[in-house]
Amino acid sequence: MATKQTRWRPARMLATVLGAVVPLAGAASVVLSAGAAAAAEPYPSRPIKLIVGYTPGGPVDTAARVYADHLGRVLKQPVVVDNRAGASGAIAAEITAKAPPDGNTLYFVASPTMTMTPLIQKAVNFNPTRDFSPIGLITDYTNVLLINKDFPARNVGELVEYARKHPQGVAFGSAGVGASNHLSAELLAQMSGVKMLHVPYKGNSPAMTDVISGKIAFMFDITGTAIGHIQGGKVRPLAVTSKERNAALPNVPTMVESGLKDYAVTGWYALVGPPKLPVEVVDTLVKAQQTVGDDPAFRQRMAQGGYDLNITGPKPLAERIERELRLWGGVVKTAKIEVE
Repeated sequence: MATKQTRWRPARMLATVLGAVVPLAGAASVVLSAGAAAAAEPYPSRPIKLIVGYTPGGPVDTAARVYADHLGRVLKQPVVVDNRAGASGAIAAEITAKAPPDGNTLYFVASPTMTMTPLIQKAVNFNPTRDFSPIGLITDYTNVLLINKDFPARNVGELVEYARKHPQGVAFGSAGVGASNHLSAELLAQMSGVKMLHVPYKGNSPAMTDVISGKIAFMFDITGTAIGHIQGGKVRPLAVTSKERNAALPNVPTMVESGLKDYAVTGWYALVGPPKLPVEVVDTLVKAQQTVGDDPAFRQRMAQGGYDLNITGPKPLAERIERELRLWGGVVKTAKIEVE
């Protein structure tokens, strides 16, 4: 005797999995209700991945971890740092640009990645003004010009004059071709109209070692990491690059005070996300950043690292990226800097 076969339609199968056989209209209602519930789920509803384009332990990573801890408390979700080092932050940038636009992948980005790397590295596969959703600036940081303690120049003017009298006789170090301290020194040379010899290193530490020993004359470094060498008497600070004097080095003049009236540049850290982030996600993150910036504990941690808080929304960040791309684009073109 033949057994009667039951024909399982998709709606009937779904309803059975849910625990009851219901008509097609009922199954559709279940699906629509589930979708509506998911769409209404508030952001953030799960841990956030915060990408950092540099190795653990460095200044960018250290600042990012402080920020992640405070942001997670405000959003009531873990914010987990994910280090994706390489290519001056370009690898992390490309990962972010291709991430889903749900706000669960964000990028704690340092300014050179957005305003220098795309101008110098031919292999870069992202556009800093098109491939990200800007959320806002977090901090500014000042570079300081550090010179060998025995070099015969007591200020920026004397350094420039020495370089004028000794063409190719003044060598400066950097963390590598196209690094922010490389371009900072190129800007100094171009504004003062002198020739200086660039010596690239694999990072700031070996460059600093050679400034201290006298193998090279000077370098630019982030204030937070330079203070220890200054206080130890290993190098002398000639000037800071910010428009105003830095609170951590109140006795060190600015480049403007030193005679270069247009030399006022600072680096920065900011938060960006993948392109096409929903407006409500961006708004949530902007408000969270403002709350983090108002936290005295966060402000103190940043000040200890030599950073100046500069919490903004998306528009000031986007405008600053465009402005600095123009500035550094001119420096790169004049110096003919390019990395394959």
